[in-house]
Amino acid sequence: MPRKSSTVQPNPAQQLDNQLCFSLYSASLAMTKLYKPLLDALALTYPQYLVMLVLWESDGPSVSALGERLSLDSGTLTPLLKRMEAAGWLQRQRSSEDERRVHVWLSPAGRQLQARAAHIPGCVLAQSGLQLGEMVALNQKIKHVRGAMQTHAA
Repeated sequence: MPRKSSTVQPNPAQQLDNQLCFSLYSASLAMTKLYKPLLDALALTYPQYLVMLVLWESDGPSVSALGERLSLDSGTLTPLLKRMEAAGWLQRQRSSEDERRVHVWLSPAGRQLQARAAHIPGCVLAQSGLQLGEMVALNQKIKHVRGAMQTHAA
């Protein structure tokens, strides 16, 4: 026998469409879907692309600095870097001052990949429906929220 529907008063704070977490989560899924064909053409995964973005900004960071920048632990980052090194995009090298520290450097192929990926930010902006200034402002707001949440989670 089917249950009778009860009349529950909706609480706006508990409605799915009012949840920031769901908006961010579903936007992340949509963003990943948008990036996939762009990155497939370069034979990169999204996490690999993030690593490349950091290296294109500043070549030679330590693995720990790279992990901190990307919010990835070494258990996730090390296998990722090994695959990228095998693909020929980067090189890992132990520090001569401290052998415990490993630095990551772009290979010539990794440097060339930057030019091949130059169109990606424009494609993302075009698909977003936002103007550049709006995208920059939204990104700043999201970073502010993330920072506040990281402070309270610590």
